[in-house]
Amino acid sequence: MKAAVIVFPGSNCDRDLAVALRQAGFDVEMVWHKNRDLPGGIDLVGLPGGFSFGDYLRCGAIAARSPIVDAVVAHGNRGGHVLGICNGFQILTETGLLPGALMRNRQLKYICRTVPLVVRNTSSDFTSGFHDGQAIEIPIAHHDGNYFAEPETLDRLHGEGRVAFTYAANPNGSQTDIAGVLSANGRILGMMPHPERAADPALGGMDGRALFDTLAGSFAAA
Repeated sequence: MKAAVIVFPGSNCDRDLAVALRQAGFDVEMVWHKNRDLPGGIDLVGLPGGFSFGDYLRCGAIAARSPIVDAVVAHGNRGGHVLGICNGFQILTETGLLPGALMRNRQLKYICRTVPLVVRNTSSDFTSGFHDGQAIEIPIAHHDGNYFAEPETLDRLHGEGRVAFTYAANPNGSQTDIAGVLSANGRILGMMPHPERAADPALGGMDGRALFDTLAGSFAAA
């Protein structure tokens, strides 16, 4: 199993994501954003959290136009797995790989704390290790995590079971409490909370570890 973690100027969770993936059994390569091609044999692309390009213009907007992103989009469009966390989720919406947008938090303040989530999808390669309605605790750290989509898009996401996680207590104003969404084929996940920060006892929690172990298990089974 081979994963690529994309590194942008301002990424600050890239190594954390790489550590979590390696603990789950992935061979991980760090890929600089100016590269135009992904390494050969990549199974998963990870877009990490942070503040790519200083969040100038709009969170994720500049990163979404980096040279490597064309290859990431092509990987996703041909059915490859992509995981975008926090700023990575913002980038996924900017590329159109996932619907919606991430806006300023309702209270216009940066939020950094562990929050309770509810697992809403257990059929994807990212989430099948959880059970439906499971309560987990995962850290958030964002200023622009307020998920917005048009009503018809929200209806489609819920109707198709593409809402992966919701907030048990909405911290940022996200519509219908959305904390993470999946692509139509379930192989692209964007989420604002940071599972890589809850994947080791030394970090104070293990609820995020199941996501990485489940993903690794799905590749091993295939």
